[in-house]
Amino acid sequence: MASLTQMVDEHATASGFSGVVRVDVAGDTVLARAYGMADRAHAVPHTLDTQFGTASVTKGFTALVVLRLIEEGLLRLDTTIRQVLGVDLPLVADAVTVEHLLAHRSGIGDYLDEGVVGDITDYVMPVPVHELASTERYLPALDGHPQISVPGERFRYNNAGFVVLALVAERLSGRPFPDLVHALVCEPARLAQTAFLRSDQLPDRAAVGYLSADGIRTNVLHLPVLGSGDGGLYSTAEDLHRLWSALYAGRIVTLSTLTEMTRPRSDWPEENRRYGLGIHLHATTDTVFLEGLDAGVSCASHHNPTTGSTFTVLSNTSGGAWPLVSLLSRILPPAREQN
Repeated sequence: MASLTQMVDEHATASGFSGVVRVDVAGDTVLARAYGMADRAHAVPHTLDTQFGTASVTKGFTALVVLRLIEEGLLRLDTTIRQVLGVDLPLVADAVTVEHLLAHRSGIGDYLDEGVVGDITDYVMPVPVHELASTERYLPALDGHPQISVPGERFRYNNAGFVVLALVAERLSGRPFPDLVHALVCEPARLAQTAFLRSDQLPDRAAVGYLSADGIRTNVLHLPVLGSGDGGLYSTAEDLHRLWSALYAGRIVTLSTLTEMTRPRSDWPEENRRYGLGIHLHATTDTVFLEGLDAGVSCASHHNPTTGSTFTVLSNTSGGAWPLVSLLSRILPPAREQN
């Protein structure tokens, strides 16, 4: 039977994968491989330390920031967003709570509705991307979208809700959202290479995002110049591994809060999964995961708390990560079935 490394190499070659793959089993790193170019124009290859855009993986960090603020007594799951928004975003229903937003059950209108977007590389932001350099600057993009359902009525994946959560966190704490992520998540988890980076001044260790499997056209005009609560964080495979270790050791939030975070709030049968608070849950097992997809970004990090095993796939192309995510989901030891 082919080894894990051989199977991953074959799939990476067949799919033209560009990125990094890491697999840890029972506390040991059994595979860590880099493929392709971080900067095609200058022929800079990926390394295991390359920082990648993570798109919606950021939502997990946002959830952790909010849950930390709840633990500190600044808000509650049942706090209504209107209490913090004041007169801003008047089309958001007064009944929408923090928990509704974290669980994608708020029913608010979305500035980036993935249910109606076709090819993610065709999507154009409703405001100039260079203006989106802070969470408050997102307000014009978030405004003007009517409620689409009653708060709490049903699950519908929603990007705007996590920007609103970042806005709430900023206003209650008096600190910029990137600083909150650093202080409340990255520092306790010892994530030295995870941060919000401006797309127009990426450091030399960061991967450039590409719109296609070849060519040098980048995603710089497709994404906010600086991310917020729904996406835009950069990280490495090692840091995402550290995140899971710290989370399940109780170093970011308490273990009772983690239990609440991973309690299923919704079934998501179209995607063969369930959803908690800012985190994806396997349909039948106790595996938890974060994933992201955007123009020039695709990534996923899966953790099996029963075995302590983790795999992470990071790519700087739109959708390039999924063949390897599918492979690793099939061949790694299964998680414990839940009742």
